[in-house]
Amino acid sequence: MKICIFGAGYVGLVAAACFAESGNSVITVDIDRARIEGLKQGIIPIYEPGLKEMILRNQGEGRLSFTTDLEEAVKASLVCFIAVGTPPGEDGSADLKYVLGVARDIGRSMNSFKIVVDKSTVPVGTADKVRAAIQEELTSRGIDLEFDVVSNPEFLKEGAAIDDFMKPDRVVIGCDNVRTAEIMKELYDPFMRKQNRMIVMDIRSAEMTKYAANAMLATRISFMNQIAGLCERMGADVMAVREGIGSDSRIGYDFLFPGPGYGGSCFPKDVKALIKTAEESNYDFLLLKAVEEVNELQKEILADKLIKLLGSPDEEQPLTGRIIACWGLSFKPRTDDMREAPAITIIERLLAAGASVRAHDPEALKEARHHFGERIEYSNNQYDILNGADALTIITDWSEYRNPDFDRIKAALRSPTIVDGRNLYKPDRMAAGGFSYVPLGRCSGDICTGAK
Repeated sequence: MKICIFGAGYVGLVAAACFAESGNSVITVDIDRARIEGLKQGIIPIYEPGLKEMILRNQGEGRLSFTTDLEEAVKASLVCFIAVGTPPGEDGSADLKYVLGVARDIGRSMNSFKIVVDKSTVPVGTADKVRAAIQEELTSRGIDLEFDVVSNPEFLKEGAAIDDFMKPDRVVIGCDNVRTAEIMKELYDPFMRKQNRMIVMDIRSAEMTKYAANAMLATRISFMNQIAGLCERMGADVMAVREGIGSDSRIGYDFLFPGPGYGGSCFPKDVKALIKTAEESNYDFLLLKAVEEVNELQKEILADKLIKLLGSPDEEQPLTGRIIACWGLSFKPRTDDMREAPAITIIERLLAAGASVRAHDPEALKEARHHFGERIEYSNNQYDILNGADALTIITDWSEYRNPDFDRIKAALRSPTIVDGRNLYKPDRMAAGGFSYVPLGRCSGDICTGAK
């Protein structure tokens, strides 16, 4: 099948590579000439495991190409995916200017029947706006061409996007035309060989499904972070609580790990957008407002613990003279994405408190420099940043941090103190090893101490 995808960002590139991998002819379009030229030369602008290899392979075999010529791409394709950004506006609503701009360009360029697919995360009702924008351009051209608009939300997890696309747990297709639905089923059929989880529904329900899914996951995260806070105060162990409730088949274990708050390109933006959508319908979404508030407060937790543990009486800058080593900067492992990452809030708070900050991350150091510049130190070696530091704090649960050399950590730190935002280690082992260990939601009194 001949496909064009507008937007050479995270969703667009993953979709383009995977559709090409299944034998389709795919043209990826972007207005950023530098990005397109880089892609033509094999320079991939994002880090996602397996993506570079897949793009290079399909480029080499002639199934995947990149261009800035939107008109040429539209005319050469049957299915046109819109996968551009929908950044939050000042009021939290999704900004549709890029989506509708592409829709108008499609209307100005199309010369035959097209299926226009909203792959971007968009509010309920966007398909109607896309359809109107295309029709307006066709009318201004004085021509009458048939087209359909489909909602096909993505459910990719950064760090596992290739697997998610190639072996999806479900594909949602919002469509009001039986013929078009069959074409979309044919397009996705190669990814359904083990199980057919193709869910066809009306367009507005498909648009809502994406927001509802992310809002539910964000709610689970904030709920567990609140439980962790209560566990600390009551002397309970949040990891035991997780096991106890996760074993209930109605609940399950996923997204029940406490941490420093959720981040990334989806959850924060989509929660805000759904709250705004509710407001526009005169509906007060109290639960999601609380989820968002909890998440913002949670991002302060690790800095609060460090200030409590190491701070001086200086109310304005209690960490003056202290050196804090941070492991992990990306909002989750296996990505370099720092959009809305808890690390940003944590490090800014530490800097404001007077601390010197050193940071390591396997992939996000380049991105971190855009946020912090030279205000913090960076290292490609996770142990180098520990030398003479007053404490280590763990922000992102990269696999490299799960079983480190504890003797080396203890020898490098000025004092054997670890504030663990991901509960990677066993408190009894840390205490036996002589560490002052501060996890989330574990150990009565907020600290597991074995320091001498």
